[in-house]
Amino acid sequence: MKDLAIELDHEPGTLARMGEVLGEAGVSVEGGGVWAVGGRGVAHFLFEDGAAAKDALTRAGIVVRAVSDVLVQRLKQDVPGQLGKIARNMACAGVNIEAMYSDHDHRLVLVVDDYEKGRAVSEAWEAERAALERNVG
Repeated sequence: MKDLAIELDHEPGTLARMGEVLGEAGVSVEGGGVWAVGGRGVAHFLFEDGAAAKDALTRAGIVVRAVSDVLVQRLKQDVPGQLGKIARNMACAGVNIEAMYSDHDHRLVLVVDDYEKGRAVSEAWEAERAALERNVG
């Protein structure tokens, strides 16, 4: 899975055009979001095939600022503080979270500035979660 950071004009129809370009190329969006920041549209979207998404968008003149590997986690939705805990674990490892959103399967998607360090934190998080589930079950 890849995250694409996409620059969009902040005007009606821009997001529609982006979606149409991806649809015509047969590329599905797996998660993400768009925000208006400083008069510009800033989007982060998750794709199974990041290269195909980037190619389709670039050919249509839509600016792709970055393509990044992502960390994907399943948080326990019924346990308060999950986001704070994983974000603190990243911070303690010196990892900055560049973008965060959910995918269509309700998993947390993180784009981080140091993928290898972030992956280590993510793997430790998963191991802890699996151990707790074994002990509860």
